[in-house]
Amino acid sequence: MTVPEAHRAVDAVWRLESARIIAGLARIVRNIDLAEDLAQDALLAALRQWPREGIPPNPGAWLMATAKHRAIDRLRRDERLQRNLGHLGRELQARQETAAFDGGPEFDEDLVPDDLLRLMFVACHPVLSTESRVALTLRLPGGLTTDEIARAFLAAEPAIAQRIVRAKRTLASKQIPFEVPPAGERAARMASVLEVIYLIFNEGYTATAGDNWARPELCYEALRLGRMLAELSPTDPEVHGLVALMEIQSSRMRARLGPGGEPVPLLEQNRGNWDQLLIRRGFAALLRAEQLGGPPGSYVVQAAIAACHARARTAAETDWPRIAALYEILTVISPTPVVELNRAVAVAMAFGPARGLDLVDALRSQPELRNYHLLPTVRGDLLAKLGRPAEARAEFERAAALTRNVREQAVLRRRAAECPPGP
Repeated sequence: MTVPEAHRAVDAVWRLESARIIAGLARIVRNIDLAEDLAQDALLAALRQWPREGIPPNPGAWLMATAKHRAIDRLRRDERLQRNLGHLGRELQARQETAAFDGGPEFDEDLVPDDLLRLMFVACHPVLSTESRVALTLRLPGGLTTDEIARAFLAAEPAIAQRIVRAKRTLASKQIPFEVPPAGERAARMASVLEVIYLIFNEGYTATAGDNWARPELCYEALRLGRMLAELSPTDPEVHGLVALMEIQSSRMRARLGPGGEPVPLLEQNRGNWDQLLIRRGFAALLRAEQLGGPPGSYVVQAAIAACHARARTAAETDWPRIAALYEILTVISPTPVVELNRAVAVAMAFGPARGLDLVDALRSQPELRNYHLLPTVRGDLLAKLGRPAEARAEFERAAALTRNVREQAVLRRRAAECPPGP
């Protein structure tokens, strides 16, 4: 095997197995930073050995076993950890004494799901800032490199690296346990995990800045994390609701961009380009969430709204009264100005732009929407439909000034130019 071939194989295995390896090590050493260091040591060993010796029959187990042996060596070298060997190294030492290193033992499959779930809960711990939770989740459960995360978020690699380092230090200094939260805390902690995954998805679905309207790689990474979480938490309806929402929204990815990369609004999209496999997967996840019972959560309701769009063969067939009713439910579950703005759009589509504009105007004093470009965007659209082009033009110009996305700016400026100026 050539060196480049071996390196490609190592990279592929790392993509598939890194989360499981780091999660398994973190359970043993109780330290995320140390677990990642040990996993990286095993990766370097693979880069050295596999070109000479070939790829082992079970490469993931080889990496895990190598990392565990590195852990034993480090525990024995470190005097402080040596004093705590009975607490930290009992499992590693027992395994070394009972099994010869012949290419690596199999993963303990009974422990893997819990280990991965622990890793997701730790990476998304509320003690960390939102930015740190996102970066650490992409780095650990996601398995992305620091450079990949930086490129995805249009940030400098050193800044992302520092963010990840600070997050690990915070977890260590706060002595955050590597565990699935107890029952009384689990719902709140799961909400943090879901929030992080959906933040990643939304940044990919509609980029807040840069030259591209969307960054699909982030959407697909969030979807992968969501599917993983659904396997780890099969009885949580909100997990399945989030997966359903992301599946259905992802189905529109090809239709959302025009030939020049410009955004195409939902009602103008070619629905023949929607991915029917993703839609079916979304419907299945939504059905699973609904069958689990209980009051619907925010993600389940949002998925139901997305499903209304997916069921309509044409934009004209969209069931806007049902969507407006679902948004009414969502405003009770998640009473935020952004949800109210979305409800105003649905009401306008179902019952006319004048009713929608009344709702939008009631939101103009909300501090959270003061610099939110979609408020003037929606208002401009409704004003244009009501035959008030001069006012619409001013709103589109304001929206263009507020957004940092180059593609979106171009669309908004074009819409402003299409509105006749005032007298």
